[in-house]
Amino acid sequence: MNFELKALNLSSAAAAKCDLLLLLVPESFKPQQDPLSALVDSVTRHGDWSAAGSKQLHLYQPQGVQARRVLLLGAGKGSARDVRAALASAASVLKAEGVKHALICLSALEDAAEAVRIAVQSVADAAYTYTLTKSKAKSPALGKVTVGVTSKTAAISQIFDQVVAASLGQSLAKEWGNRPANYATPSLLATAAKDLAKQSSAIQCKVHGPKDVEKLGMGAFLAVAQGSKEPLQLIELSYNGAGKSQAPVVLVGKGITFDTGGISLKPAAAMDEMKFDMCGAASVLGVFRALAELKPAINVVGLIPACENMPDGAAVKPGDVVTSMSGQTIEILNTDAEGRLVLCDALTYAARFKPAAVVDIATLTGACVIALGGVRSGMYANQEALGQALQQAGEKSHDLCWRMPLDDDYSEGLKSNFADMGNVAGRAGGSITAAKFLQRFVGDMPWAHLDIAGTAWKEGAAKGATGRPVPLLVQYLLDAAQQPVVKTRKAPEATKPARKSAAKTALAPQTAAVKAKAPKV
Repeated sequence: MNFELKALNLSSAAAAKCDLLLLLVPESFKPQQDPLSALVDSVTRHGDWSAAGSKQLHLYQPQGVQARRVLLLGAGKGSARDVRAALASAASVLKAEGVKHALICLSALEDAAEAVRIAVQSVADAAYTYTLTKSKAKSPALGKVTVGVTSKTAAISQIFDQVVAASLGQSLAKEWGNRPANYATPSLLATAAKDLAKQSSAIQCKVHGPKDVEKLGMGAFLAVAQGSKEPLQLIELSYNGAGKSQAPVVLVGKGITFDTGGISLKPAAAMDEMKFDMCGAASVLGVFRALAELKPAINVVGLIPACENMPDGAAVKPGDVVTSMSGQTIEILNTDAEGRLVLCDALTYAARFKPAAVVDIATLTGACVIALGGVRSGMYANQEALGQALQQAGEKSHDLCWRMPLDDDYSEGLKSNFADMGNVAGRAGGSITAAKFLQRFVGDMPWAHLDIAGTAWKEGAAKGATGRPVPLLVQYLLDAAQQPVVKTRKAPEATKPARKSAAKTALAPQTAAVKAKAPKV
């Protein structure tokens, strides 16, 4: 999709040649001396149309307008929500066969900056079509979108460039989220990451296989993967946009490419949707796609622990105890709580980068879906500044999150008689106790956790990945790039001896349990 931003008043918009002109009209619109204003004035006076939210009127080759088709869209009060609803209602028109070049005219709206952001997001969302495994699927003809604003200011141009890049990343995240598990294996995810590195000299990629992960002592990660024939992959991406002394932001994306639940098998109904369990990983890929376009002055590391969770004869069993990379032992009470097991080792690994902040992204708990639905992602943070930065980035990018609690009392249910902790703590506050589990592996690193179980994909007729929270993360990184430089910090002391201990005690993937002395008989 080729987006361009142009300074257009209503007269120049009427003179622009395109297949489809979408004119957003707020209720406060005051007609001027131009063909489009005359159209709006005429249809409004005759009661054939109004500028109320999402009202539409289709016109074909209207007099004085060069566009072949014109669609008047009511933008109500002109709020961000009204603009988004109006453009969403036009999605099918944008996908029409004859529409190769569309002009989105925002010149009648007062808040052009926000309208530009929403217009690009909405059009990119409408234009995305999954085709990979369909024999006769066709992509929309739409190849060029011009966004017209009254004045092309530096601020509006900057927002435009940022949202176009974020939309490219969001589309990539959707694509990998939507792919069936046999088309999105851990190895294929690793190939996608390598391809990103080939496209940009600022991005590097390393892939650590099962033997590497075993040497690192990642017993929890190994345990999840041991029931699958697909080899696990620890994917490590790095974007270097600032000096070497600047501490990076580390993004950790859950990459369970298919989740059966393991021995704690999920119900059959809707289990196909567990291909979306790697949407956290897909969002990391999407962020790096956007970074390659924007080239901000920041260093970013992306970690993707990728594997399948399968129930074969080698699979980890409920009650097994494994040793994480940190040296802490975990009693696996439920094999379907596997995401936190792969993430905990990746979070320990993240400490070696001495990060300015760590953000993990995961479709982690059904409890978060119950709490927040599909509107906001759940957000946890162990530092106020990081929590506020993510909250503000979500509001700015219209990719919303909501701050959740991390009270220590929620950890009580993680106690185990046979290990340092259990991997689940019961139904009550399930999303919070999952976050408390992860918190045990971050030491004093500034850390945040995004539970995207409710926002990563949609069900029903609109079934498919959303690409969230790529917009939020891109905005957060752009905002962070504007902050004073954080020099490389000293690695958290708590993680150093733990890693050495883990390297000695983690077992091979076939057992992934703590070695026990044979009892004397």
